[in-house]
Amino acid sequence: MTHEERLQLWLEKNGLRLPSPPEPKGLYRPVVQTSTWLWTSGHLPVTDTGELIRGTVGADMTEDKGREAAVWAGLGILASVRSYLGSLDKVKRLIKLTGLVQSAPGFHGQPSVINGCSQLFAEVFGNDGGIGVRTAFGTPTLPLGAAVEIEAVFELADSQ
Repeated sequence: MTHEERLQLWLEKNGLRLPSPPEPKGLYRPVVQTSTWLWTSGHLPVTDTGELIRGTVGADMTEDKGREAAVWAGLGILASVRSYLGSLDKVKRLIKLTGLVQSAPGFHGQPSVINGCSQLFAEVFGNDGGIGVRTAFGTPTLPLGAAVEIEAVFELADSQ
């Protein structure tokens, strides 16, 4: 099964649609390719209706809701990668995921929150191609009050 087919199955199973690739909120590119490496800028959790998921995990947002926000950030990354490459099937594997969680003082569940995105990528790219190295950490604020911000680095298939 291809990455595109696995994504479609996952979206259907969860009753979701892939959001539109987000427009940059500043002077940067959402995706940059160098050789067989693809780097994404930080993606905020924006739903398929264009709603930004805001909140502070451990204060006005539960860990479960934070995990859902991480899924939406991951879907935004997939939308940007697909828009840039034309197909997710050109991705060989995830290399690195970096996740920031807007966290209340004393909240220590950042890895669990970012697992929302990690689990999505494992579903789409498989265990071999969708699980890379990862960093998850908390911060008191994120742009626009977003609950999470996630960036990724992918290795592309040799034919890319």
